[in-house]
Amino acid sequence: MACEEKAGARTTMARFASLVRQNARLVVVAVCAIVFLLILDDVTEAESMRLDRAAYWLIVQHLRTPWLTPVMESFSALATPVSMLVVLVVVAAFAPGKRPGWCCAVNLGLVVLINQVLKFIIQRPRPDGFRLATVSGFSFPSGHSMAAMAFFGLLAWLVWRYEKDRRQRALLVAAFALVIVMIGVSRIYLGVHYASDVIGGFCLSVIWLALYTHIAVPLFLGNEDRPLG
Repeated sequence: MACEEKAGARTTMARFASLVRQNARLVVVAVCAIVFLLILDDVTEAESMRLDRAAYWLIVQHLRTPWLTPVMESFSALATPVSMLVVLVVVAAFAPGKRPGWCCAVNLGLVVLINQVLKFIIQRPRPDGFRLATVSGFSFPSGHSMAAMAFFGLLAWLVWRYEKDRRQRALLVAAFALVIVMIGVSRIYLGVHYASDVIGGFCLSVIWLALYTHIAVPLFLGNEDRPLG
């Protein structure tokens, strides 16, 4: 009897795992939506979050050093309009055809628009008293984090989908992931965003990417199973 129950439990778990794999996009969207809404609830109630206090204690109080500050400033600069425009030009120049460049440009433009609308609606003040950079505007969600996840995340998705060389594919995706994470960390380090701003921005852009790669990318690039061209 016990053996039958264990076998039944394993079968149920296997079915559940298979269901999750088949609906991975939906699962990711649901998790990110829940996290974003939980953070948004605290932000709109102007509540102090443990997450923000812990990130301040770790990153601002214990990691700030004279040699690390220029490094963080460099990562933060990767999500500025000028830097992303340069990357867009590179994508447009070296990707086969014009479609990948337009696909990335529209993605970035729409994400920036969404971010500005949300900031205007929510109007969360930025952290004050420990900034290492001069900034203006509201804090939630982090524009740098949203742009980084949407822009470099889409590039990582395209590389994973179309690059045939497994080693090069893995290296490029890992590099894009590192850039995304470090841009988010740099905004906390420089004192211009709370950790909740960064995580909220990441979650929102992951949701956006799940929709964009499902709806818009096929319109730009056609059959997803064929190489770009």
